[in-house]
Amino acid sequence: MTIAAAGALVINATEEAAAVVFLFLVGELLEGVAAGKARDSIKSLTALVPKTAILEEGSETREVPAETLAVGSIIMVRPGDRISADGVIIAGESSIDEAPVTGESVPVRKAVDDTVFAGTVNGDAVLRVRVTAAAADNTIARVVRLVEEAQESKAPTERFIDRFSKYYTPGVVVVAALVAVIPPLFAGGIWSEWVYKGLAVLLIGCPCALVISTPAAIAASLSSGARRGLLLKGGAVLEGLGNLTAIAFDKTGTLTEGKPQVTDVVPFGRESEDVLRFAAALEVGSSHPLALAILSKAKEEGIVPPTGTDAKALGGKGVSAIVDGVEVFFGSPRAAAERVPVPVAHLEKITSLNDEGKTVSVLVIGDVLAGAIAMRDEPRADAVAGLKALTDAGIKTIMLTGDNKRTATAIGAQLGIEVRAELMPEDKQRIVGELKKEGYVVGKIGDGINDAPALAAADVGIAMGGGTDVALETADAAVLHGRVADVALMIDLSKRTMRNIFQNITIALSLKVVFLVTTILGITGLWPAILADTGATVLVTMNALRLLRPIR
Repeated sequence: MTIAAAGALVINATEEAAAVVFLFLVGELLEGVAAGKARDSIKSLTALVPKTAILEEGSETREVPAETLAVGSIIMVRPGDRISADGVIIAGESSIDEAPVTGESVPVRKAVDDTVFAGTVNGDAVLRVRVTAAAADNTIARVVRLVEEAQESKAPTERFIDRFSKYYTPGVVVVAALVAVIPPLFAGGIWSEWVYKGLAVLLIGCPCALVISTPAAIAASLSSGARRGLLLKGGAVLEGLGNLTAIAFDKTGTLTEGKPQVTDVVPFGRESEDVLRFAAALEVGSSHPLALAILSKAKEEGIVPPTGTDAKALGGKGVSAIVDGVEVFFGSPRAAAERVPVPVAHLEKITSLNDEGKTVSVLVIGDVLAGAIAMRDEPRADAVAGLKALTDAGIKTIMLTGDNKRTATAIGAQLGIEVRAELMPEDKQRIVGELKKEGYVVGKIGDGINDAPALAAADVGIAMGGGTDVALETADAAVLHGRVADVALMIDLSKRTMRNIFQNITIALSLKVVFLVTTILGITGLWPAILADTGATVLVTMNALRLLRPIR
């Protein structure tokens, strides 16, 4: 731009020189607008969180700044109020409008022990909520922070454009110089005329539109996805999602609701109450859905779990701890059989429960097979439709679970998905590797600690929103609100983004080629070149901003 403006002044084209500077600034402004709109789109989420909250202190309540709320604080949320912090309902039942955060148009009915998010709107009843995250760590704050970090991560296409521009720009300068110098020197051309054309070539070759073509589209998509609860950790992940040809799902909490209910407590060597009491002791403090089901059942029965020590999570097998001076194990029947003999009659009972689509965990106290607890977890309401959308897109789907084969098969039949069951974490990792060797580009979706190795091994690891911190940290992307159908939306967003980038690059290069040829042939001059350069930037920017439209 500087060379072109200076050159225009040298040949006394002052109006063109002024126009070059002015329209270049317009182009810079448009680039800023594109980046600003993407940032504003995601930052506007923070405005959803109210500035104040009603804090309960004993029998008194008072209004306090929301940023002062600590984990464990109890807040009261009146009908119609926005919820001021992430938390768990401890009293009350109400419809929660999550549309501002999740894009879900239908209010969600929530009751005691359900999770609520800062920025969502309470519907028809007073709620008491225990705060589970400080203001700086609530869901919205985490999303904004991670998206801002993601926007700094360049996609492969963006890195290629950057590398291309390093050679492209000097090349344009060389071509412009040759256009300005060679005809007058060797063909008797008029210097002012060919210098004028050389300047036009220089302007046409300005890489502004090309450079902005990819980052503008990616920033818009990352922001748009985050507003729908689709968190992608960078442009490389966004680009990779559209290339997936196979997706492996975990079962519990991913394809199912993650809210199993205890259906049977079966005593073998101890009383039913003991079985539930010891099992609950091992699950205290766990956030796993099956653990929460057992703790809920114990509470319902008025059972107070004893305190356990030396607790260990045995990946893919279960948990163990010392309770009342005895080692207690609670986990899969197969893992239990490695510790104590399992009589045929007990195996038949476990098999019968599995055939009903129930998950069975076995309790071992010392060297005694104490009993079993059966739970059932229903498939997510949108799971069938979500899996069908992926199949229709030509993507292979498969369920990988540590659950027993009979239970997994029953769930798989309901959902219409291929099933691999009774898997250890390393088995899931191995199967992901096998799919990759077969030529598939593999995505892995899960929500637990035992999913972390497979998430890391996949081409793209995706964590479900209700998952553990380990899964969320290991994954490349996250479906924050746990809808299976959102996986298809995430992939569609990736494909639309890549189409948008291709359109942007095509627009930028096509305009440059057309006006480069017409300028050298003398059909167009400096003014059309100036307008073509700015026009390309305008078109590319407007096209990228289309991605900010709400995802449907």
